[in-house]
Amino acid sequence: MTMKINKPLPQPADLKAEYPLSKTMKELKKRRDEEIRAVFTGESDKFIVLVGPCSADNEQAVCEYVGRIARVNEKVSDRLVLIPRIYTNKPRTTGEGYKGMLHQPEPDKAPDLLAGIIAIRKMHIHAMEISGLTAADEMLYPENRSYLDDLLSYEAVGARSVENQQHRLVASGMDIPVGMKNPTSGDFAVMLNSVIAAQHAHNFIYRGYDVTTDGNELAHAILRGGVDKYGACIPNYHYEDLVRLLAMYHKLDLKNPAAIVDVNHSNSNKKYKEQIRIVSEVLHSRNYNPELKKLIKGVMIESYLEEGSQPIENQRVYGKSITDPCLGWTDTEALLYRIAESC
Repeated sequence: MTMKINKPLPQPADLKAEYPLSKTMKELKKRRDEEIRAVFTGESDKFIVLVGPCSADNEQAVCEYVGRIARVNEKVSDRLVLIPRIYTNKPRTTGEGYKGMLHQPEPDKAPDLLAGIIAIRKMHIHAMEISGLTAADEMLYPENRSYLDDLLSYEAVGARSVENQQHRLVASGMDIPVGMKNPTSGDFAVMLNSVIAAQHAHNFIYRGYDVTTDGNELAHAILRGGVDKYGACIPNYHYEDLVRLLAMYHKLDLKNPAAIVDVNHSNSNKKYKEQIRIVSEVLHSRNYNPELKKLIKGVMIESYLEEGSQPIENQRVYGKSITDPCLGWTDTEALLYRIAESC
């Protein structure tokens, strides 16, 4: 047998008991969930901005960043819903490289999954306590979300996971919005099939149990661009792409049609400064077409304290991404205020 069991990990209920959410934070989570839900159901016309580092690699830097987001939120909360990206799992195309804090709570040291699940729970709680905001994370491993499911107000299923049956079924059991990204091919039909699956009820095996879900009416699309057969990026944030998605939604019997535009990844060809321009174009398209204004609920931006990225191996700059390059704080703050003015 080529798989070796290293050691058992605590059950999610046990970890939650050891690192509990206070009554105040539970009430905060409830309020935030209601506010975000209202955007996706159309009861609120606020615009969602999911913003934060490509991967959360350092609790101190992430919490400092989220604290800055909270201060901006105080000034724009009448128009925007700011959701910090605190992504603790990092998908790797080839399996090589830093896989996120869940695997490596200290990026330059060996993987330690027990320390990792403790570190990500503590970080999410700390970020909530200092900011008054609940966050988003990526569901890279469906069986691991149970360690954080009482903390998160938004989850995304990535481009490499969106065709996976277990991801789709687990998404159907969530009570928060879950964004299904288009696959790396850029295929809208695959993405919408995932939304359909997530919105319907299912019966399946999860963490050793026979479970049944009710379906998640807040499941929706995330446009992140794609790549062609030669590996060239194909953006899908342009007006024509948004209208095409709208037309495809019209043909489907789905609740709460919605989309988020990820302005980095293949939409920007990972040219992180392009995010500023792409956000402006998405807002222009949305304001030009009333139907698109209802469909496009927000944008996703990769941003950190310092702009760009750096290799793990070198002396690390505090608050600078060790995965994909990100906008720095100065540009991010200005962009958030600009978005608020346009909404």
